[in-house]
Amino acid sequence: MSQKKSRGGASAVDDADELSRSPLQAVLLADSFTLKFRPITLERPKVLLPLVNVPMIDYTLSWLETSGVEEVFVFCCAHAQQVKEHLEDAGWTGKPAAREMAVKTVESHDAISAGDALRVMYGRGVINGDFVLISGDTISNMSLKDAVQEHKDRRKKDPLAVMTMIIKHSKPSVLTLQTRLGNDEIVMAIAPETKELLYYEDRADDSHLYVTIDKDILATNPTLQLHNNMEDCYVDICSPEVLSLFTDNFDYQHLRRHFVKGLLVDDIMGYKIYTHEIHSSYAARVDNFRSYDAVSKDIIQRWTYPMVPDVLSFGNCHEMKLHRQGIYKASDVTLSHSAQIGANSVIGNATSIGEQCKISNSVIGKGCSIGKNVLIHGSYIWDNVIVEDGCKVSNSLVCDDVHLRAGAIVEPGCILSFKIKVGKNVVVPAYSKVSLHEKPSNEDSDEELEYADTNSGVTDSPPFSSMRSNTNHPTVESEDDDLGASETGTSGVLGYIWASGDTGTQDEWRQSIAPVPKEKLQELQHAISVDDVDGSEEDFNSRLREADHDNDSEISVVEDDDYTKFEKEVEETFQRALDGVHQDNLILEINALRLSYSLQHADCAGAIFYSIMRSALVAAQSTDESLLKATADALTKWRDLLRNYTKTVDEEMEILLKFEEMCQDITKEFSPLFSKILPYLYDKDLVSEDAILRWAEEKENADESDKVFVKQSDAFIQWLKEAEEEDEDEDEEE
Repeated sequence: MSQKKSRGGASAVDDADELSRSPLQAVLLADSFTLKFRPITLERPKVLLPLVNVPMIDYTLSWLETSGVEEVFVFCCAHAQQVKEHLEDAGWTGKPAAREMAVKTVESHDAISAGDALRVMYGRGVINGDFVLISGDTISNMSLKDAVQEHKDRRKKDPLAVMTMIIKHSKPSVLTLQTRLGNDEIVMAIAPETKELLYYEDRADDSHLYVTIDKDILATNPTLQLHNNMEDCYVDICSPEVLSLFTDNFDYQHLRRHFVKGLLVDDIMGYKIYTHEIHSSYAARVDNFRSYDAVSKDIIQRWTYPMVPDVLSFGNCHEMKLHRQGIYKASDVTLSHSAQIGANSVIGNATSIGEQCKISNSVIGKGCSIGKNVLIHGSYIWDNVIVEDGCKVSNSLVCDDVHLRAGAIVEPGCILSFKIKVGKNVVVPAYSKVSLHEKPSNEDSDEELEYADTNSGVTDSPPFSSMRSNTNHPTVESEDDDLGASETGTSGVLGYIWASGDTGTQDEWRQSIAPVPKEKLQELQHAISVDDVDGSEEDFNSRLREADHDNDSEISVVEDDDYTKFEKEVEETFQRALDGVHQDNLILEINALRLSYSLQHADCAGAIFYSIMRSALVAAQSTDESLLKATADALTKWRDLLRNYTKTVDEEMEILLKFEEMCQDITKEFSPLFSKILPYLYDKDLVSEDAILRWAEEKENADESDKVFVKQSDAFIQWLKEAEEEDEDEDEEE
């Protein structure tokens, strides 16, 4: 490995004054160098795909601008002209006086990886100091100030500290071993005092419940934290040496698998990578279709504020207004009186929605025409889409200019690329990907470019009139009398149905927009319960507990509060239920979490109650009356779920104690409503008379500060006591 290099006069030994004067720059990769969004990215770059009706790259640039970045270099490769045109149309380039942040494009058609892109950036000599490295599919509202300052302070003390990675807590599912973003779990070893990254594995062996760490790491770091509950946000603060390292090492292609792992095992040069964990802020990368769905929901539910539809406005984007229950509508929407728009939905400009339509947990783009009696759930309908009468679309993505004829059904997990036509009464099977472009004959690697060129093996599509059914393709039957085979093909779909890879459709669920099927969750739960080494569920649970609480290990592992983590994960799981996950699947996931944390049903009851009340708070407006109504609606809707974990008085009391805690600290908005919500919990059989009276009795000798809500509910408690006495008198008379 050759010696360190730097360009533009910047180096790790620059003095502090020079470092502080350097403007904060950023390198934004406008190409993900992956194939995960094919077939869509054959025609449009990933960074320009709409995320809640706003191109992804606009979120990223807006965040960089609000974070104090002064100059951004947008590296364009796939569909470079489209990216440059969008940046100009949206006002990012071409109008230097209109923006505080300068946006400049760097174009190259030879780069086939992130490593190649950074080598090009090094050759241009435009990076003069520390810079932010990010891809154009990242959504965040975090402040960069602290992370950048930490990085600069480290560099002053240690010139070998070349990168700081942003991470956040996000424990993967015990069943799927994936985070809610559809990413596989990552194993990291971090020094607790310095936050130095010591080990990184993004492709851990799922067949074992252990990892192998080099003994030299253990020898030099007697204490370290081993995590499998961290999400890599793919936001990096880098020194200029990072660019020279890529130039010196042409085998560095992938940012994590090659560069990060390469530096961690290199004991000659001694370069170091550190981490910066964010807690209350948001940062996520849209890496696959599941994360596209998850991040969209987060935006709609305002976890990304101010990066939300009613605040962001670019170029030709029309103003959106937020209504109750997380419904966003543009000003020029034609909505039939009998149409129903459900919670967490977005309706774009100049879209018309016909009679008896039901739309829920979905995003509809601009200029769409939705006919009568259409059902759309958990789906993303982009611009200028025509959906005729009686169609059903579930948990799918429908691109621009698609036409669904009357009665067509799009089953969960489907991707319909641009200008696809689906015939009358045609059923598009689950997880189908349909495009006007034939599937490439060869796909070299996951670092290949997003777009089709002469090197990517894409063959010209034959005329649609000559299409024939393929036994490897899902079969769809058409009852369309108006369209001949020349227009719809023999399958009833105008386009090529892409066959899945070597694994077929069996693994399509892993990174799909559709929720994980109930059957798959049951299969996974059974597999992890009985297919371990000894075939014993008891041993499996024991091993899970040991993984979290191994006090005999030679490595000292520092644990956070387990219940706090559990509660966060239950809330994330519950959010997916709000997006349309079936309640039975939700119970399966919560039970798996309970086992992994070795907790009780009472813990589940408290965590679920917390999630339900939080959802009511999000759905309500600012008045107590609206909050009371939203709470009643939420408790009614999720009553059966909560009752699944409240079989005893102790479990019912957990709900009361959690409600007290929320009113005192976390969600004080409920505080004046405690005495009104308590009778509702009683009426709905969520807490029994015994639980309420026992709760009140235990508070009798408590401090006055702990009696606030007992006193507030005194009238109702007295009524319960009197009713109990009357029942006892009647029993004695009998």
